Amino acid sequence: MRIIVNGQQAFGKAVLDALIERGEDVIAVYCPADKDGRVDPLTQAARDHDLPLYQPKSFKTDEAVEELKALKPDLGVMAFVTKFCPSSFLDVPTHGTIQYHPSLLPLHRGPSSINWPIIMGRKETGLSIFWPDDGLDEGPILLQKTVEIGPDDTLGSIYFDKLFPMGVAAMLEAVDLVRDGKAPKIGQDHAKKTYESWCKKENAEIDWSKPAAEVYNLIRGANPSPGAWTTHDGKALEIFDAARSDSIKGAPGEIVAISDDGVSVAAAGGGIIVKRVRYESRDKIPAGDFVSRNGLKIGSKLGAA
Repeated sequence: MRIIVNGQQAFGKAVLDALIERGEDVIAVYCPADKDGRVDPLTQAARDHDLPLYQPKSFKTDEAVEELKALKPDLGVMAFVTKFCPSSFLDVPTHGTIQYHPSLLPLHRGPSSINWPIIMGRKETGLSIFWPDDGLDEGPILLQKTVEIGPDDTLGSIYFDKLFPMGVAAMLEAVDLVRDGKAPKIGQDHAKKTYESWCKKENAEIDWSKPAAEVYNLIRGANPSPGAWTTHDGKALEIFDAARSDSIKGAPGEIVAISDDGVSVAAAGGGIIVKRVRYESRDKIPAGDFVSRNGLKIGSKLGAA
């Protein structure tokens, strides 16, 4: 099949490389335009493979649609696309377009679909390869894969260790199903849908008065981005590597122990052993170093007074 790859960043590059490595006929690549001198990894990969590269400002124009028609594609493969693609563009390839989404649709539609299941304390998540339409992550499902969210998994471990490699393999599996005429189109149960917008900094502030389990889920779900945070001396303190402990007792936000393992901070019904932090946009450092540099001690408090 004549395939076009539409995507960006490391995942888009990995999908393109995998398709080419096994001999697929990739005829063109769509990718965001270079910005501030920075070249997207997928853009660079397209150039390295000497493939035609298209970087339209919008997929909603007649020009973009006609440009795609001229390529005579059989299948569109969307690997991490953040710009809206209307059906007029998606339906151009002979067999349509398939898209990767890192959740078990219809759950967690939206742009931060890996963060939120962890933050919400879910025990599993997964990925969907689906047939996009004019709705937001609403099209019928081609295939899905499930992964466990372990008690200490983070955004980083779920994505890089699980959903990234599994997603590349699932894309190849989906291409095979389309080629063989065996790709299903299973309608989503929209009554079960959930949608969450971007997980931003304002969503990641720690409330130490909440249960320790909720605080820990927030830290895990925001590690490494956008980074859960609290305050010290009126300035943001981002918390990354951490562990949960039910044996910690103290007032919300109170530092109750300092050791080589980390800094123990109390929350409701337990607390968090903070291991790595970033303060005032500097490098990430061990929590013990932060405490010693800033004169904190047992009894000091983090967060709002």
